[in-house]
Amino acid sequence: MSTLRWPRRLSNVIGFDDAPFARTHRGPVALVGTVCSGTRLDIVVRGEVTRDGDDATAVMANLVRNKSLVHVRGVMLQGLTTAGFNVIDLHALHAMLEMPVLVVMRHFPRFDSFFHALARVPGAEARRALVEQAGTPEKVGPLYVQRAGLSLDEAARMLENTTSHGVIPEPLRLAHLIAGGMTTGKSRGRA
Repeated sequence: MSTLRWPRRLSNVIGFDDAPFARTHRGPVALVGTVCSGTRLDIVVRGEVTRDGDDATAVMANLVRNKSLVHVRGVMLQGLTTAGFNVIDLHALHAMLEMPVLVVMRHFPRFDSFFHALARVPGAEARRALVEQAGTPEKVGPLYVQRAGLSLDEAARMLENTTSHGVIPEPLRLAHLIAGGMTTGKSRGRA
């Protein structure tokens, strides 16, 4: 796994989160990206991904490229899936953007339950392979991470530099709040 060496202070990280949707919903789901310089919000972008689709990796890469976010130096994800079972290809996203990608989770995933539910989705084997290729989550402080393009020490520094209070980094926390607020009219729940 290639690693990039960060300057002393990492800044300009984009975090992505999907908007809430009804269990019966099929079709597009809003995806929000928030760019933070350290812990300060600078830019918000919006796109759409398909519920249980396979377009999340490309949509995220295109949002960073097409919105001319040339100052973005890293990507954070709240888990490896978005919009249900739309699995993000961690290593492909890293290669497409040529920047580190960090997956952040509050708890170690329950892979048995996840793979059992995933088995009912078309293309389950390919999606499972992407999850397995991402590697075993590693503990960093109170969180678990999966990573591409940065070392575990760099991942810890990225988390530290983008977290102002609590444990969830601001790019993810803000993307979660904005996605919820624009879809339901009110933000709620933990990122």
